Amino acid sequence: MTSTPVLITATGPDKPGVSSVLFAALTSRGVEVHDVEQVVIRGRLVLGVLVAVDNDPEALQEAVEQAMATVAMSVDVKIGDEIGTEPFAQGRQDSTHVLTLLGRPLTAQSIYAVAGKLASVDANIDAIRSIADYPVTGLEVELSVEKDTPEADAELRSILADFANRGGLDVSIQRSGLSRRAKRLVVFDVDSTLIQGEVIEMLAAHVGVEPQVREITEAAMRGEINFTESLERRVALLEGLPEAAMDEVADTIELTPGARTTIRTLKRLGFQCGVVSGGFMRIIDRLVDDLGLDFAAANELEVVDGKLTGRVVGEVVDRPGKAKALNRFADEFGIPVQQCVAVGDGANDIDMLSAAGMGIAFNAKPALREVADAALSYPYLDAILFMLGVTRTEVEAADAADGLDLVRP
Repeated sequence: MTSTPVLITATGPDKPGVSSVLFAALTSRGVEVHDVEQVVIRGRLVLGVLVAVDNDPEALQEAVEQAMATVAMSVDVKIGDEIGTEPFAQGRQDSTHVLTLLGRPLTAQSIYAVAGKLASVDANIDAIRSIADYPVTGLEVELSVEKDTPEADAELRSILADFANRGGLDVSIQRSGLSRRAKRLVVFDVDSTLIQGEVIEMLAAHVGVEPQVREITEAAMRGEINFTESLERRVALLEGLPEAAMDEVADTIELTPGARTTIRTLKRLGFQCGVVSGGFMRIIDRLVDDLGLDFAAANELEVVDGKLTGRVVGEVVDRPGKAKALNRFADEFGIPVQQCVAVGDGANDIDMLSAAGMGIAFNAKPALREVADAALSYPYLDAILFMLGVTRTEVEAADAADGLDLVRP
């Protein structure tokens, strides 16, 4: 006997018992369930169920309409050809990609523009869910690309990256599947990423050479001079600075908004979290203790007779050194580098972000944004969590369970 497909869509105020009433009606007719989708938006429920019935689908429709009326739900029932001709055996196609959209605000115009870009490369939107309403608005979009080839993947990424570079919207595109949910280690750059400002400029302010140091820093971040040369030139300007100045600077460091929330949440999820920095270990040690980080790598300033000599001792943590440190820490924790995330802001982070399974450019220079898998342009570090599929609701629920009474500004 051939079964008849029936698609039932119930809408109305969300309340306990709606699903129970609907499935009780379906049970009475002996149907076979093939698909279920449910979403709640601001207290309004949309519940869709695709079933197969062996006989009298009209009687099923009447039973469902009567049952849903008892819970004040509107219901739409489509039978047979009204819902298409694809066989049930085909099922629902698994999404090939997950797109994350972040904005402040996230406008209808920007979503419309993204949808148009997706349509231009035959990418179908399978599902959309809200992941954040603070400090940015975030949506997670599941996509299916008709021709799932490396060329199609590259074209999709290129189009979305070009769109994001125009500003006003942060866009991340990742492959669906286990690899996206298997990240286990996150490494952060420090200056202008985990913390606000550049430590070496703060030290330079103590000896009146901040403008000169800043000029060299900016040239290095733009990729105009290599990091090792820039570090040597800047550190040389610090010659004679009292060692105690490093502790004074460490006392004044301000974390980037959302940094504590980010580390706290990642640690709850079992991530190994640490920093790889072109900065200085004497100051970063304070961050390691304060945030409970699992590892750190940075440069060491030479001190003689209580004063800085203007030289760095040991191996320099430069652009290739950052990637080397990431691989070293991944090996130490037994985590494949494909399951690592790297976050940074400057050209000296290029190798590290390229080596990681996911590279996130945070308020970054163009040279880094071009190679990153995702780019964040808002000054809130916890937006990284949304790129990893963690929702604001989950973060706040975990904080509440731990007794943290955190109030939004």
